[in-house]
Amino acid sequence: MTDAMVSTLPDADMQAAPKALLRAAQRAREIARQTNTRLVLVRAGELVEEIVTDPQPAAPEARRVT
Repeated sequence: MTDAMVSTLPDADMQAAPKALLRAAQRAREIARQTNTRLVLVRAGELVEEIVTDPQPAAPEARRVT
């Protein structure tokens, strides 16, 4: 996890949210790859369908969570 994905919120549950979101995204990629299903996501404001061949994203985009 990059520094940009660290929550600055005081609530412990909210501090754990960025890691949980990364785990959920990874699991979605794994399932899409295993079932040969397209992964639907938003990139640069555009809705994109992606065929997953690699369980790791090609270019991870980190955003600061505040």
